[in-house]
Amino acid sequence: MTDTNRFEELFKKALEASERSYSPYSHFPVGAALLMEDGTVITGCNVENRSYGLTNCAERTAVFTAVARGYKTFRALAIAAPKADYPVGPCGACRQVLTEFAPQDTPVIFGPTYEKSVVKTLGELYPFDSLHELGD
Repeated sequence: MTDTNRFEELFKKALEASERSYSPYSHFPVGAALLMEDGTVITGCNVENRSYGLTNCAERTAVFTAVARGYKTFRALAIAAPKADYPVGPCGACRQVLTEFAPQDTPVIFGPTYEKSVVKTLGELYPFDSLHELGD
């Protein structure tokens, strides 16, 4: 399977996850799909709370679900924000969490649709991961 096909399939799963979003305040559903080393895909969606600080992004929901299932590394991430007008990348908190479990060359695909998506590496999204050295 080519990267293009793999990314498109992963994005479809993220889009499906966005349909399970709990976003009654922002009305901005987001879904994420993580590709694990063994080929398993784990999804997550954003879960809002009326206290916005307690809201959890789709990317972190997927990462936390993966860790709860015993996974600690992954190969790719897709993020679907179907109501966006342009590709919306992960927030700073999500980027920090993602670098805990993925190398800098991990592909991240994000967009409102697959056709309007972009592919960047985690390193391109979070180029100065100075805290990563603390874990070594």
